[in-house]
Amino acid sequence: MSRVPEFATVDPYNDMTTANPGILQNLVDGQWVEDDGDYRDLIDPMNGDVFVLGPNTDNHTPFIEGLKDCPKSGLHNPLKNPERYVYLGEVCARAAALLAEPEIEAYFTKLTQRVMPKSWNQCLGEVVVTRVFLENLGGDGVRFLARGFSNPGNHSGQESRGYRWPYGPVVIIAPFNFPLEIPALQLMGALAMGNRPLVKPESKVSVVLEQFVRLLIHVGLKPTDLDIIHCNGNLMGDLIHNARDHIRLVQFTGSSGVAEHLSEVMNGAVRIEDAGFNWKVIGPDYDPALLDYVAWQCDEDAYNAAGQKCSAQSIVFAHNNWMDALVPKLRELAARRSLDDLTLGPVLTWTNQQIKAHIDAVLAIPGGELLFGGEPIQGHSIPDCYGAMEATAVRVPINEAAGEHFELITTELFGPFQIIVSYGDDELDKVLDILERMSHHLTAAVVSQDIDFQNKVLGATVNGTTYSGIRARTTGAPQNHWFGPCGDPRGAGIGTAEAIHVTWSHHREVIMDQGPIPENWEIPSVY
Repeated sequence: MSRVPEFATVDPYNDMTTANPGILQNLVDGQWVEDDGDYRDLIDPMNGDVFVLGPNTDNHTPFIEGLKDCPKSGLHNPLKNPERYVYLGEVCARAAALLAEPEIEAYFTKLTQRVMPKSWNQCLGEVVVTRVFLENLGGDGVRFLARGFSNPGNHSGQESRGYRWPYGPVVIIAPFNFPLEIPALQLMGALAMGNRPLVKPESKVSVVLEQFVRLLIHVGLKPTDLDIIHCNGNLMGDLIHNARDHIRLVQFTGSSGVAEHLSEVMNGAVRIEDAGFNWKVIGPDYDPALLDYVAWQCDEDAYNAAGQKCSAQSIVFAHNNWMDALVPKLRELAARRSLDDLTLGPVLTWTNQQIKAHIDAVLAIPGGELLFGGEPIQGHSIPDCYGAMEATAVRVPINEAAGEHFELITTELFGPFQIIVSYGDDELDKVLDILERMSHHLTAAVVSQDIDFQNKVLGATVNGTTYSGIRARTTGAPQNHWFGPCGDPRGAGIGTAEAIHVTWSHHREVIMDQGPIPENWEIPSVY
């Protein structure tokens, strides 16, 4: 029996090699479109070989036309084509059922691991999260997303009705680090609320989303409900600029620089997730019995997926009471990570040279100390355009972190790197001042069993998903709550109904005023 599902067009087990690469296609106007032969080479992050060929798309006109064809009222809304809520609920249920089958679960896990090398369990987690999300939307889940409200009016026959209304033509620009989970959740949220999305996945990993959409079409999604474009950033930038009068919303996950540019081009009509410098504060209540657990969480939060998570732990403020025991334990845990099981893997956006330059700059801070790591991984075939670095931690004195080196220590290195800052009993206010000055508010953690300490830190900070308590962590986007940046009005979210509402629909009020006309009413004599 073949391990490749019938809807799939690539084989991550036996193919995706230079001799037999995977072939990508654009989806436009309901059709999978073959390239004319001018393909872009996409390389295997483990060895540098060409393993996927992507369309070298140079004409964005058909995709702009697709955006133009979708009305501002969307493909559906509470007053138009309501049967689509039921139809999409059925698609979600069927897709979830397929992802629960062992062969298909393994297929997407393997495919994800081929393009974004990380441990099997990390890749499997993406598939599971996507499946659970689809299960939550299955059946009547999509229709329930469209729930509005009504209020009595000023007189008999009048009622104010509030609706969740789609934007219509929207654009999704997805990141590389979660090739399945993030674009799948964004796409299905957009569709559920009635939008027609144009999706641009990150080229390095775009094969995963394409195969997921093929699964959706296989179980009943209408291929005309969305478009997929494989192209470089310049062409996508031109597309958005030329179509900005027709694009009602852009959902972007990526760097702050690109987010700011998109915000200018779109006059603010963006939802962004560009945050990622995430902090953890460990309180003074040290307990040796809890050391192993706290250290393990710190290791997981900083170095899973080689640190290539928007929720990865970037900086730890650890009370002095913890430091003597915590650092050796972190060093021990980091040493267990290797390429063999992909608990460390290629860094897809930073080279070793860039990573080393950043580490050296932090070490040049007075009192900077390399706690462990800091060297390239040896004995591999990862191409030079990608990074391959040991799990690394650098200690920085709190006065330096709070002073002139603040910008440097809060610069995100999207890789296996974290900064550790120790503080004393009289230095918590310095920690809080540093947190106040940070501008990237996605995830955070307050590790303590002291409720008063937790509340003091929580009450003085702003962050999206914040865990608090002895099991607090920074990573993770559970589907039972909001996950998205905090403090930015452009912030988007995934997971909950509230997040989908805020991202993919807007509020519309309709006043129903149907009478009766007041008894004995006459035309007023004075207007």
